[in-house]
Amino acid sequence: MTTKADESGDRTMRHFTVHHDGVTIPVSRGGRGRPLVLCPGLNSTQADLHELAELLRRDHDVVTFDLRGHGLASAADRYSFEAFLCDLTAVLAEPARLGLPSPPVLVGYSLGADLAVHYAAEHPDTVAGLILIDGANPVPEPFITEADLPEFRAMWEDLATRQEAERGTARQVLLTAQEILDLNLEIDMVRSGILDRYRKIDRPITMIMSTSMAGDSGEGRALRFNQNWHAGVERLVRERPHVSTFWLDADHGLVFTHAAEIAQIIRSAQGPADPATP
Repeated sequence: MTTKADESGDRTMRHFTVHHDGVTIPVSRGGRGRPLVLCPGLNSTQADLHELAELLRRDHDVVTFDLRGHGLASAADRYSFEAFLCDLTAVLAEPARLGLPSPPVLVGYSLGADLAVHYAAEHPDTVAGLILIDGANPVPEPFITEADLPEFRAMWEDLATRQEAERGTARQVLLTAQEILDLNLEIDMVRSGILDRYRKIDRPITMIMSTSMAGDSGEGRALRFNQNWHAGVERLVRERPHVSTFWLDADHGLVFTHAAEIAQIIRSAQGPADPATP
């Protein structure tokens, strides 16, 4: 681990790197208050989550980082759900060395929410609670069917092309379109069994979900995806009624478009979990 510090206004930001599994993970820590770790998702970086992180730093001691192949993290030989979970696990081993006064609230966006649930299920005593932003959803049906593959492949090829403009920056994503597609197929499989992980968690859980994760079209695939998204949350709350649920009128990019609302919900969710609140 290497560490450096800089002054940002009246707050001290500390930056360090975690080396594990052949990759280098950049980590930043700053703010004051209750410890909180913010985990990005697939195709998102800590730079992308900067607005939300800065809002949270007003009353939280916030740790952010990049997953392998994202942002300022190094590339890797493999990209898989398990590999990303190892990244999160390696980062969470470091704040203890820095003297966090108590277990952190673990906040995850999209894939980061799934990673948070799996981590908490395996290490229940090391987190104070979970905030899950538009992810970790036990959807009853997979999102990507055989019929959907051509459209998704084209979408992620276009995304990979656009991401080339970010190479060498804090927002870069080094994954290929095929790697992104393979990961999304794997995430579908992970979510098919994620209820078992929830059953192992006895910490407060808050979900912040988008009403139109696939966009606001009232027909076609978007309608099917959105219905599946809502059905997954309903399925979870039926089984785990103390999960608090907030819906924002947004698509899957809510963490970028509704950062202020998300930060306010996180501030209000630090007490015991309440019954689901649409």
